[in-house]
Amino acid sequence: MKARFARLGNLFPQSLGGQLLAMLLLALVTTQGLGLLLLTDERNLAVRAALGFEVAGRAANVVLLLDDAPADLRPSILRAADSPLVRFEVAPAPEAPHDGNDADSVLGQIRQILGSPEREIRADIHAISITRMPMPDGMPAAMRPMHDAMMAGRTEAVEMTLSIRLARGDWLNVRTMFHRPGPQLSPKALLPLLLMAVAVALVAWWTARRVVGPMRALAVGADRLGRGLDAGPLPMTGPSEVRDTTLAFNRMQDRLTRFVTERTHMLAALSHDLRSPLTAMRLRIEMLDETEDSVRLKSLVEEMQAMVEATLEFARGVARAEPEATVDLAALLANIVSDMGGDRANLAPSQPMPVTIRPHALNRALRNLIDNAVRYGDVANVTLTQEPGMVIITIADSSPGLPKDQLEAVFEPFVRLEGSRNRDTGGVGLGLAIARTIVQAHGGTVLLRNRAGGGLDAIVRLPIGDT
Repeated sequence: MKARFARLGNLFPQSLGGQLLAMLLLALVTTQGLGLLLLTDERNLAVRAALGFEVAGRAANVVLLLDDAPADLRPSILRAADSPLVRFEVAPAPEAPHDGNDADSVLGQIRQILGSPEREIRADIHAISITRMPMPDGMPAAMRPMHDAMMAGRTEAVEMTLSIRLARGDWLNVRTMFHRPGPQLSPKALLPLLLMAVAVALVAWWTARRVVGPMRALAVGADRLGRGLDAGPLPMTGPSEVRDTTLAFNRMQDRLTRFVTERTHMLAALSHDLRSPLTAMRLRIEMLDETEDSVRLKSLVEEMQAMVEATLEFARGVARAEPEATVDLAALLANIVSDMGGDRANLAPSQPMPVTIRPHALNRALRNLIDNAVRYGDVANVTLTQEPGMVIITIADSSPGLPKDQLEAVFEPFVRLEGSRNRDTGGVGLGLAIARTIVQAHGGTVLLRNRAGGGLDAIVRLPIGDT
């Protein structure tokens, strides 16, 4: 059952415009269909009432004629009153039962025409199911084709029997059968529904375009903002709610851009300003006699200067807006692996994979990840695979791995994988932070994962398509 509902859900439009159109058309068809059914039922009731009133009026007039006419004219009057669907007969007893299913409206019609004095009138109306409407006895041959044409294909009928006492004491029995009116529909009745459906479709399309267009632009702008690209202020179009949302997004984008720019400039300024005093301190240390304290102090100053240089480089990398270009990611990885030299890094064979990226920035991120794998795991095995809408770069090393609580912590600035303070083995702790920042600016993700058999995997996922 769930699978069936899931398949039905897949058939339902996924876009806002499609769903709006589908719901409006469904509501229109449902309401108009119910309206047509109610209208048809009312028309059927009106037709049945009209047929019953017509027979009742004829019966009352025949009663008046029979009361005033001599006995030898009665057969002529009855023959003149007969029709293919109504039979008149004078008999000593009534055919309609005394407790029959009478219709007050029909009885009232007859009494109104007959007037005074009050006479006994019986009526019985009920539905019958027949294969074919019987042909009345004594029907002229000329009327039989008309009867057959009127009754062709009709299997449900309403039978009405009237019995009216005549002035001479006998009874006029009137028996009629008329078909239950079928659906009173025609192609012309469906034309308004078709015109309304077209009008609703046009209105839904126009409304969806006014709403969906700005929302789609908003989604693209948010995606570009999340990737560190300049989306620019979005145009204020669409309904007031959409314009308010667009205005809020433009304000948020401006604030975030200014916030990141200010923080980056501040970091770069601090790092730049620290270079001068560190250089002066280094020169003064060089002028001192070489002692254990001077050597230690010189090492600390060099470490601080390396951290400042790395921080400055990090700030420049974040602030730099490199233009995008379409490059072969497989060739980019091959160049990085080749630069490592020897057997320290290798790339599994892969097909050319063109992607739109910022080449220098991504080259730096991947180089940092591969360099870390070589530094801490002796060798880096790089594989490039593709999934729908995504490329995956896996950099595997043979290191012992990391504790689970360190898999995320190592991406923080100045957190080092290696515990010593030796810059030759541990760096300053910005390589992974720079790599994640660049990958996230491309709309991707990077994570570390321990392998079950030992070793550490760095997995980079990048979306394919325009950024």
